[in-house]
Amino acid sequence: MPGKDYTIQRRLTASYFTSVVSITLVLFLIGLAGILILNAKKLSDYVRENIGISVFLNDDAREVDIFSLQKTLDAKRYVKETRYITREKAAEEFQQELGEDFVEFLGYNPLPSSIDVKLLAPYANPDSFAVLEKEFRAYPLVADVAYQKDLVYAVNLNIRKISLSILIFSILLFLIAVTLINNTIRLTVYSKRFIIRTMQLVGAHHYLIRRPFLIKGVTQGVVAAFLAMVLLLAAIFIAEQQLEGLFSFQDFRILGIIFAVILVIGVLIAWFSTLLSVNKYLNMKTDNLYT
Repeated sequence: MPGKDYTIQRRLTASYFTSVVSITLVLFLIGLAGILILNAKKLSDYVRENIGISVFLNDDAREVDIFSLQKTLDAKRYVKETRYITREKAAEEFQQELGEDFVEFLGYNPLPSSIDVKLLAPYANPDSFAVLEKEFRAYPLVADVAYQKDLVYAVNLNIRKISLSILIFSILLFLIAVTLINNTIRLTVYSKRFIIRTMQLVGAHHYLIRRPFLIKGVTQGVVAAFLAMVLLLAAIFIAEQQLEGLFSFQDFRILGIIFAVILVIGVLIAWFSTLLSVNKYLNMKTDNLYT
């Protein structure tokens, strides 16, 4: 009999381990999708706010008037930041891109001074750019206004497509996650259906029968949630190493939200699935237990 007890205990341990691993992987995928969703806006804002409008100034514009215009633009509610580029600085930057001293070749500097304007993300769309272009041209110091229209349109269009794709993927993933966790727990409870019936036969109340299963189910959810959090932290660390500082996912507010959601989902789904599964076998006829 000791050998039989050991075999049963080993099977129960294996069943518990398999259940926890399955739930962990599912919660990890949910967390990964959550990070993508919450960081998608952050990343899209980052991209939008790096598309600027170049406001080119008249050659005879005085520096004091230019600084006054820059302060006026900085005070606008839609402006994130501005950068004044002198003719000399513009020539220096263009020379670095070109790799040749074009000023020496031409004998003069043809580039005008300018103010680069970066907009806040909600205003970095084609309609706003078109309106602001007209507004900036109205200033007396402004000779011309330029921005990459095709780039603005393409960025906004692709961001909408990516956001919609991530949303659809996340909804499908959540539905799959609920199904997988529910099936995993149902299989675990199924393996103990005769124990449930035995407890019923000795007169145990349904509440007392459910309690150990619910406690174990919730424990599985909690353990799986914490394991999923560890996997997510490892994935974030690896991702940041690959990005080499280009973008950081270490936003503790976002991580806190993701971890809280993972824990809640793990506990709730495990508890609810366990409850449904146990109730099923509590109400099942004895003959049906063998099928």
